[in-house]
Amino acid sequence: MSIFSIDLPCPCQSGQSYQDCCAPLHQQKSVAQNAEQLMRSRYAAYTLQNIDYLVATTVPSQQPHLDPTAMLQWAQQTQWTGLEIMQHLPKIGKIHAQVEFKAFYHTAAGKQAHHELSTFVKIDGRWYFLDPTLEHYTSMKQPCLCGSGKKFKQCCAMFLR
Repeated sequence: MSIFSIDLPCPCQSGQSYQDCCAPLHQQKSVAQNAEQLMRSRYAAYTLQNIDYLVATTVPSQQPHLDPTAMLQWAQQTQWTGLEIMQHLPKIGKIHAQVEFKAFYHTAAGKQAHHELSTFVKIDGRWYFLDPTLEHYTSMKQPCLCGSGKKFKQCCAMFLR
């Protein structure tokens, strides 16, 4: 993880200092209160190369399938330049929310923008990122990977197409 002054503006561009915004989340002193706060903290974690936080805030059953080395390499090769939250849909179901955003960055290929509609799921009172890039290790009729007790097809599957 890179060294970053807690007195500087938060990389998530909330307008607050890092100390008052994402630092308590990154230091596990508090948890995100909603999907937008988690999304912002994950963006800040990428800018700070805090891969452990990114892994910890992904749905627990998906965490073993992440590649932290590749995530770190990408974060190191990327110069993050901004975040724009386009919309926050805080309640698209009992335990799901979505955040549409654009993350701006520079790579060797030049200026880039990553536009995404991310889905988040609340598990045991905590928000987690539902990673659509990972292979689904459950069938539609098996229990959902988020642990909701519902069948996968009736819960998270609709967000992982």
